[in-house]
Amino acid sequence: MRIVIKIGTSTLAHATGRLNIQRMERLCKVLSDLKNAGHEIILVSSGAIGMGVGKLNLPGRPADMPGKQAAAAVGQCELMYFYDKLFTEYNHIVAQLLLTGEDIRSEQRSRNVRNTLSRLLELGALPVINENDAVATDEIGVENTIGENDSLSAIVAAAIGADLLILLSDIDGLYDSDPRQNPDAHLIETVPVIDAHILSLAGDKGSALATGGMVTKLHAAQIATAAGCEMVIANGEKPEVLYDIVDGKRAGTRFLIPHS
Repeated sequence: MRIVIKIGTSTLAHATGRLNIQRMERLCKVLSDLKNAGHEIILVSSGAIGMGVGKLNLPGRPADMPGKQAAAAVGQCELMYFYDKLFTEYNHIVAQLLLTGEDIRSEQRSRNVRNTLSRLLELGALPVINENDAVATDEIGVENTIGENDSLSAIVAAAIGADLLILLSDIDGLYDSDPRQNPDAHLIETVPVIDAHILSLAGDKGSALATGGMVTKLHAAQIATAAGCEMVIANGEKPEVLYDIVDGKRAGTRFLIPHS
């Protein structure tokens, strides 16, 4: 299968912003194993700003846009250094793509992105994609932003004709109510159709270091399933869950392709 996997900041980093080394090592091991099994893997990785916060020893995520962009520029180096180091241990080559909203909206640039990704996969490389936070901004109304990596991963999955999109987060999936407030909340294992009821279940965004939330994940599910790509939201705390998801076993919440 051709699989796009998005990993969030809260999964990659500790609350300090510093890298969760143990989890990142396990993630790279599992992804390398899936590649060895013949799957094509594209990784959409958050974490640049959070990692830059830790690297620069800042007290928290900067509130000003230049501060965020500076943290992203520092953190992206750290992020790719670790991916390159860990995947090399398993004999896999990584490639970095940093995208902005314009790269998606422009027909020519979007075609260039697709062509580059396709050739990288043909060459056996593992593309690692992030929004180009050092030049893009996530303020509403700014033209060159995508805003968060849930939507970016869905756009990439649709553009490259992926079979499966997996969003690894700090939550087990979509619940019928907020599990942080309601201990009796039930996990919804399968979503055949994203209707008004499903959209109403989205709460606020998650951790302090992240920008996404359930709203953006459901939006990503709409993009992916409309393009003929199933999507799963799962907890990234144990990267080994990817084996079950790829095998079609129950894990997280699976969004099915709607029947026409």
